[in-house]
Amino acid sequence: MVSAPIARLQIRKVQGKMLHAIIETGGKQYRVAEGDELFIEKLPAEAGDTVTFDKVLAVIGDDTQSFGKPLLDGASVTAEVVKNGKSRKIIVYKMKPKKNYRRKQGHRQPYSKVKITSIKY
Repeated sequence: MVSAPIARLQIRKVQGKMLHAIIETGGKQYRVAEGDELFIEKLPAEAGDTVTFDKVLAVIGDDTQSFGKPLLDGASVTAEVVKNGKSRKIIVYKMKPKKNYRRKQGHRQPYSKVKITSIKY
């Protein structure tokens, strides 16, 4: 039986999308390929704008692999902002027993949905 990540790689290879990049944005790292749509921390851009991610850690292709120390020089990933929004509400509840202390607070994390258009290295 094939595990899920390997099966996903094989599907992408059949579709001809075997060029991947590892980028860093919003304090997190993401593995992306052209055509991928992902939710990231909110960017200061409106829907329809083009953004460029310069913090590229690695580019992995069919026969080539380039890894930065820590970043790749001259590599960039271009994406288009699809939409900005807020995620589902989470409830933060604090309570101290026997002290009549209760605090209830809600939070909705803002995000940007982006579609990867090109990978350059």
